Amino acid sequence: MRSVPRPVERLIEAFARLPGIGPKTASRLTYYLLRISGEESRELSEALRELHEGTTFCSNCFNITSSENDPCEICSDIQREATVLCVVEDPLDVLAFERTGKFQGRYHVLHGAISPVEGVGPEDLRIEELIGRLEHERIEEVILATNPTLEGEATAMFLKRKLEGITIRLTRLARGLPSGGDLEYADSMTLSQALEGRREM
Repeated sequence: MRSVPRPVERLIEAFARLPGIGPKTASRLTYYLLRISGEESRELSEALRELHEGTTFCSNCFNITSSENDPCEICSDIQREATVLCVVEDPLDVLAFERTGKFQGRYHVLHGAISPVEGVGPEDLRIEELIGRLEHERIEEVILATNPTLEGEATAMFLKRKLEGITIRLTRLARGLPSGGDLEYADSMTLSQALEGRREM
């Protein structure tokens, strides 16, 4: 890419670091942005800046929330079932469950799954914070809603062992979910059935 100006090369490299975007898609996005108006470009730049300045992670569940709302709306909602906690890998999983309209408990977002291949260990996840919540909140059931992948299963088994000394009902989503898939792509009906058919760990 020696004939490419440095600003173009830099943006291609930045896009290529995003999940699911390879070098070709990164190049297409960059050259598309070169063709749009300065106004559209500034709007995109402003949206990216606002994303970081206007959002944070909830200090309780670690889901994404606005900077003004901490704890988040779900944690603050007294109508929700405070005794049931659904443990998920990512904020997108919370959105998937909320779309079903079936789950009225609260969440805990781990921000990943155990993956030795990618160098992600238990210490990289929000597991200690989860244990802290179980010790200080009146939780009766924890639903392990990690993805049905090797990493998700490893994380669920690790959590099961970690929580053995705590007296709570520990359940796992039913197998209506495809193995190897991500919760964020599951349809509402599948997720609803998985919630209703959850089993003891």
